[in-house]
Amino acid sequence: MDSLIYSLNATVPVFLVIVLGYLLRRLGILNQEFVTVSNNFNFKVTLPVLLFCDMARASLREDFSPGLVLFCAGTTTVMFFAIWLGARLLLKDKAMVGAFVQSSFRSSVAVLGIAFITNIYGDAGLAPQMILGAVPLFNIYAVLVLTFESGERGALRDNLSRALKGVVTNPILIGLVLGMAVSLLEIQLSAIADKTLTLVGNLATPQALICIGAGFEGEKAIKKLGPTLASAALKLMVLPGVFGTLAVLLGFRGQALMTILIMLGSPTTPSSYVMVQSMKGDGVLTSGVIVTTTLLSAFTLTFWIFLFRFLGAL
Repeated sequence: MDSLIYSLNATVPVFLVIVLGYLLRRLGILNQEFVTVSNNFNFKVTLPVLLFCDMARASLREDFSPGLVLFCAGTTTVMFFAIWLGARLLLKDKAMVGAFVQSSFRSSVAVLGIAFITNIYGDAGLAPQMILGAVPLFNIYAVLVLTFESGERGALRDNLSRALKGVVTNPILIGLVLGMAVSLLEIQLSAIADKTLTLVGNLATPQALICIGAGFEGEKAIKKLGPTLASAALKLMVLPGVFGTLAVLLGFRGQALMTILIMLGSPTTPSSYVMVQSMKGDGVLTSGVIVTTTLLSAFTLTFWIFLFRFLGAL
């Protein structure tokens, strides 16, 4: 019951903010122009600042666990390319591929993941190391698949060039890299700079959630219910089951295993909607998956935590 309460506390408020955005749009308080401008602002300013702050405050030199970082990075890589291959083979509408892949493998670990782990252990624990192993790759791979799968696909050389440019110039990745540099070099930001960045970064999650709700197109989303449910099932059940079991077999236990389960089973990150909109992908499918995984993750995460506790791994 405690695990269920922790999960609900982490996910239900997020879902309710999305609902608020939807209601505000229906009431005419928000419009499409607000959604478009806000998504651009989030992508270029607030999300990069949020991730910069997360990485800059992480003690990357202390209590470093290379095994956990490598496992998170390796798992992210394997599941990304496996889902991309499967989507290319199985999805009839190829225009959905980029959004489907990103929604299926990319978790809200920088926000919801840390919140959930803090609820359980009282602090972020090993979460910053999980972020180090997974979040940069989440963003790199998202840029990669959206670059290759959005719009008209040209020659391989052109796609590679666009993908490389997209990675190098992506504001979210720039924020991550700068934050890692600050952490590794142990640079101390002034109180004024730290507070200013915190205020800007704190806008990211609520504004992204409001935009998801305001931009949610129910009728169009229903038409894509099949891919939405398939992506949600991959995100919440298949990936935690397969790679959570692998983690146990490799010897991960306790907080390290909990961190891995949170990485695998957290709902799809709201920043994926911002990125897919900015890169001309399928925003309808992405918002549908975010809403679905956010609603269901409290129960699916509770199931996985209960199962692995029952098996004696947690």
